[in-house]
Amino acid sequence: MRADHQSARAIVTGSDSGIGRATAVALAAAGHDVAVTWHTDRDGAEETAAEVRSHGSRAVVTHLDVTDIPACGDVIDAMIDELGGLDVFVNNAGIGTHTPFLEMSLEEWNRVFDTDLTGAFVCLQRAARAMVAAGTRGRLIAVTSVHAHQPMVGSSAYDAAKHGLDGLMKNLALELGSLGISAVSVAPGAIATTMSGQTDVDPRQVDRPGIPLGRPGDAREVAALIAFLASPEAAYISGTSVVIDGGMLQMGPQAGNAITAHDWRTV
Repeated sequence: MRADHQSARAIVTGSDSGIGRATAVALAAAGHDVAVTWHTDRDGAEETAAEVRSHGSRAVVTHLDVTDIPACGDVIDAMIDELGGLDVFVNNAGIGTHTPFLEMSLEEWNRVFDTDLTGAFVCLQRAARAMVAAGTRGRLIAVTSVHAHQPMVGSSAYDAAKHGLDGLMKNLALELGSLGISAVSVAPGAIATTMSGQTDVDPRQVDRPGIPLGRPGDAREVAALIAFLASPEAAYISGTSVVIDGGMLQMGPQAGNAITAHDWRTV
């Protein structure tokens, strides 16, 4: 909530399910009006909007295809106008891939980059321009991945795009900081979402021996982190990547010693 006690305004892309939905709801619970976007699942977006409204916040539902460049930026502008301004922009829309590097087509590479990086650039730029024009001390938050820090076999395009998005956010922190706009990446590990094939699963009941905490994360745990980063208490956090992975990134040497077969080399 802003200091003037008016509702803050947020856009969360890809908020029809998973981390995006949980984030939209967490921001609504914190006093934000929220613009919810969907690409293929309108019903899911409407369900998110209903949860947002259950917290007494306003919800705007809009179709957004971040690969429609640069038209996706016009959609962001329209959502900002409908909200009456923008305080928080969460770039969550993204896709993954599991294609070996030697088999990846240029078409697939471009699709991942258009979604995870180029579309993100356009949307973040429109959000930032609106904040600057309004004199808003805003927050730009990008959902990246642990793979913005460490690679995985079969994810060359995804890894490269997420590395790029993380680098972009660091640059935004430098360029926009003097204007009162912070830029932060949130890097989730294994989270029980549609992308990980664990929809409607209680992550605390899933055994993941390769993660120090022994389980995947809950989308609401990631959302709670994002809501904190959007709060006044996090005003001095900028230019960094906050990892939320149950300790998984620390498993490099441990996993290297534990692996006894070469099957990890293939998808």
